[in-house]
Amino acid sequence: MAEWKKNAVHTLDVTGFTAEGMGVARLEGRVVFVPYTIPGERWSVRLEKVNKNVAWGRGTELLLPSPERITPDCPLYGKCGGCQFRHMTYAQELRAKGQRISDALERVGHVKLDLPPVLGAQCPDRYRNKVQFPVSAGRQGLSVGYYRPRSHDVLDAPDCPLQPETVTRLRKAFKDWMEAHSVPAYDERTRLGLVRHLYIRTNSRGESLVCVVVNGESLPHSDALTSALRRAEPGLAGLVLNINTRDTNVILGDTYVPLWGRDWLEEKLCGLTFRLSVPSFFQINREQTQRLYIAALEFAQLTGTETVLDLYCGIGTISLALAKRAGRVIGAELVPQAIADAGENARRNGVTNAEFFCGDAGAISQRLAAEGVRPQVICVDPPRKGLAPRVPAILAGMAPDRIVYVSCDPATLARDTDRFIQLGYRAVRAQGVDLFPRTAHVETVLLLQRGNS
Repeated sequence: MAEWKKNAVHTLDVTGFTAEGMGVARLEGRVVFVPYTIPGERWSVRLEKVNKNVAWGRGTELLLPSPERITPDCPLYGKCGGCQFRHMTYAQELRAKGQRISDALERVGHVKLDLPPVLGAQCPDRYRNKVQFPVSAGRQGLSVGYYRPRSHDVLDAPDCPLQPETVTRLRKAFKDWMEAHSVPAYDERTRLGLVRHLYIRTNSRGESLVCVVVNGESLPHSDALTSALRRAEPGLAGLVLNINTRDTNVILGDTYVPLWGRDWLEEKLCGLTFRLSVPSFFQINREQTQRLYIAALEFAQLTGTETVLDLYCGIGTISLALAKRAGRVIGAELVPQAIADAGENARRNGVTNAEFFCGDAGAISQRLAAEGVRPQVICVDPPRKGLAPRVPAILAGMAPDRIVYVSCDPATLARDTDRFIQLGYRAVRAQGVDLFPRTAHVETVLLLQRGNS
């Protein structure tokens, strides 16, 4: 019998992936998770953490490489928690993500669909239009970068292949400013120090918006920071101070103080213009988000007369795209600021057939049903945890012909799909879209139809 204990070394064949992008191997029927491996590879694996039937290991020697293996192009790969797939070709990554969607729908949702290939990005690097750097004064000196996996230890990151070079230049200017003026970083343990995070948002017009999150009421030497950032990036549109003095892991506080320029950017998406302040939610990959929304619109099959209910509508991005082709769109969202932004975005784009309500998805749906609203199409784009248990029955009770489900987690999508099937709907088609290249995340659009309609 194979030795099943910490530090034991075994020769293992990798056969699959986890949802987090780790390779899966088996040792006499028991599962071993091995990061940075690819199905089809054979490794010598040292067991690092061992439970009764599951272990986590580390590959110590590659005995049989996959033809899809490549040399990672980032010096921080494996140290920072951002990417999971830089050791393989992008084509292999897309196949892995498609398999993840298919497996979840089949095993959890009890649905077998003929899925088309995941829609990959034309450029899988430099796509993030928002970056939030934690700031820390560690043993190695000032760090402005990313957390190491499963920790709050900040890894200094001079560059990241996922962020625009604009962000790289602004980050360097900011770190140089902190060091030149001896501005202290915040310490989570003592709750002392000032700078907690550096937040940078960019748009497709080459503009950038910088926000400094502080444990205090003001920012010293802010004029010098403004000058440094403007020299580094002529497209700087504004500098904002965010005040967060709470003992919390939440990045942003409630108070914003404009220090220079504008406190917003504008971005175009699907022919619409959206104004984005620091707290506004907006998908981080603009090009792929357009492809995601085009798929959602195709699945909705709108003719211009339908009433559409859009739940978890955020600042109205999908709602306003739907409104171009629908008779009436009703958007609902729990965050009050997002609803205010959605209404303003509708006015800015001259959309008059969309209205927005603030509240819980289930409560808003119940209220509309009680008022006799009968949408022909319902679109949902919930957070990673999916729909609350009571929501599918409420939506099915409104008897829409079609439900378009946009999901960032195949597992919760599959769970909710199974719930809708039990309520008289059937899954018709799905499409994966890669909004987050080189990471384990993937978006999916799924179409559910009522009965045999």
